[in-house]
This record gives sequence, structure tokens and C-alpha cells, in this order.
Amino acid sequence: MTTTANVAIAPESRRGSPVPTGAMIMTRFMELRKRRGLMIALLAVNIGIPTIFLAVRLIAHAVAPHSYGPAGGYSIFETLIAGVMYIFGFIVAATLGCTAGSVDLTEGVFRHLVVTGRSRLALYFARIPAGLMIIVPVVAVGVIMVCTVCVVAAPTKLNFDGINNLPAGLSRQGFVSWAEQHPGDAICDMGYRYKGPPSASYVNCGPNNEIIVVTNQAGSTTATKATKSEARAQAIRSANQNFSAYGTTFLSPPLKLMIDTGLWVELWAIIGFLIGLGLSSLMGQRTLPVVLLIVYEIILTPLFSRVGIPHLINAQRGLVGLAMAHIEPAGLPAVFGGGNGGGSNQLVTESTTVAVIVIVAWIVVWTALGAWRMAKRDA
Repeated sequence: MTTTANVAIAPESRRGSPVPTGAMIMTRFMELRKRRGLMIALLAVNIGIPTIFLAVRLIAHAVAPHSYGPAGGYSIFETLIAGVMYIFGFIVAATLGCTAGSVDLTEGVFRHLVVTGRSRLALYFARIPAGLMIIVPVVAVGVIMVCTVCVVAAPTKLNFDGINNLPAGLSRQGFVSWAEQHPGDAICDMGYRYKGPPSASYVNCGPNNEIIVVTNQAGSTTATKATKSEARAQAIRSANQNFSAYGTTFLSPPLKLMIDTGLWVELWAIIGFLIGLGLSSLMGQRTLPVVLLIVYEIILTPLFSRVGIPHLINAQRGLVGLAMAHIEPAGLPAVFGGGNGGGSNQLVTESTTVAVIVIVAWIVVWTALGAWRMAKRDA
């Protein structure tokens, strides 16, 4: 008899548990999935826009290959990931989070959920896996599609500083040897940034791409044709100076970069969803949190990530957008513009350890604030 009674009351005792049940999670998942406008926006940004962009490039290249370059390649991968999917993926993920965090209030069903006896924390935490079940697969499909096209439809020749006959994947010695054999391309297209005191004479690119020696003497400047040895020496200097940039230029994105980039974009979308979820639960509405997060992503993060304000520098380092930029995979352009190299160029300085702490703190704090507001809200 005792065993039967315990079994009978076991389901009732779970109603107060803060851990959501599978049924609660699936209910939230179905509620979000039925919002067609939101799902269309999510699919359009993460899959639709890249698909249309790549399809147009594929068709254009097939029709006029001499006028339009290949649809894929390393540069296209950079453009779509850092320019579209990263920034706008965060916005639509945050919008989904804001919807999940406020839907019960806007539709007037929060009181009915509370009177069922379910834990308010369980009602809140059920939204997290439900939203991630939508966000993670959609972002993954978009990234995989972009990676596939950029590898399959990559160009067969490397375009580096306007040079189309440069082989890909050369070592430093191979790169220097190629420059020796093509001094015109190395000097005129790659260029050379002279560092040091002014020189009386230097090798430069003259009219019609002729290699010349410019001499400054007694207030006058003369130009004479460079000898083969002078041209080769300058080509070697130019190759050594430009090798680091050449080393990060590929025909197609490397496998490691694609994996790292996919995880990085997924993390940013997850953060956007969790921030939107917590902020909308805290404010009790959807519209204003969405607007605030758009302003944060498009305006505030780029501004405060690049302009250091002495008295606010520590507050700036607490921005999750800056932290994500500092852990950006090496080989992608900086997400807020300007330069390559893992997104660290011209950013407000911050160590990787601090960046990781900031990211974890934002996830924990916004989740805690949203759950606290849900637990304390009047039914």
C-alpha cells in the first residue's frame, strides 16, 4: 500500500522542481516553431540570404566565366561569415529569445501556467533548450552550406594583390623564388613599405610597369631603368614583407578554419538568444528588448570596441561583443571592419582569459536575471 501511494504522488511532487520536463520543453519548442514570421526571418538570415547570394554567383559564373569570378572561395567565405551570418544571426537569435521570454505575458497565459503548480523556474528554464533546438540546427545548416559552396566552387588560381598567376600554398622560400622570377608583379602589385631613414635611391614601379631606380640628389630626382639584379633584390624584399599576408590567403577556407568559424558563429547566436530571453523576461515585453539589442549589436558594440575611452576602458572590456571579437578564429576579417588576424586589429585590448570570463558572465547573469524575474513576477 505504501509503495502504491508513493508512486501515485511522485508525479505531483515533481511539479515544484526547477528542472523542466521533456514535455514542457517540447511544448515551448512547438510554440516557438508555430510563429511563422519569426521562423521565416530566422531561416532567411541564416540560410536564405547566403543561398541567394551564392546561387546568383554560381549562375553568373556559369553564364559569363570571364566576367564573373567563381561563386566560392576564401574571400566569399569571409564576406558571408563575418559580414552577414555573424552580425545578423545574433539579431534574429536575440529576437527569438525575446519572443520566448515574453510570449506568456503578451498572450496573457502566464497566470494559467502558474496556477498549474509548475515551478516558475522550470517554466523559464524550459525555454532555453526549446530555443536552442531551433537556433543551433538552423545556424549549422547555414554554415555548412556556405562552407560547401566555398570549397566546391573555389577558384583554381589565387588572386593576391591583383596577381592572378601566383601559386597557392608556397613556403616562404618558394614565395621568394617566385618573386625573383616575376619582379614586375612583386614590385608593382605587392608593393613595398620602406621603413627607416630617407634613402638617396630606391627601386620602384615606373610607367607601364617598368622597374626603375629613383635617385634623389642635389634637390633633383632622376629615374633610370633598374638592372636585373636591382629588380630581383627589390622583389625579394617585397616578397619577405608580404609573405605573412600571403600565408593567410587561400583558394578555399581550410577545414580547421571552417570548424572553428562554425563553432564561433554558433556560440554568438546562442549568446544572443540567452541575452534576449533574459532581457525580455526582465522587462516583460518583446519590442523594446529587440530594439535595444539591435542598437547594441549594430552601433554600440562596433563603437566601443574600437574607440578606447580612458575612464571607461574597463567597462568596455566587459562588452560581450568585444570578447567575442577577441576569440574570433584567426584568418577571418575583423567583424567590425579593418584588417585580418583573428579580429584583434585595432580593438580595445583584452586578454583571451578575460574575454572567456566576460562571455561566461554574460550567459550566467542574463539567465539568472531572467529566471529571477520570472520567479518574482505577479501572476
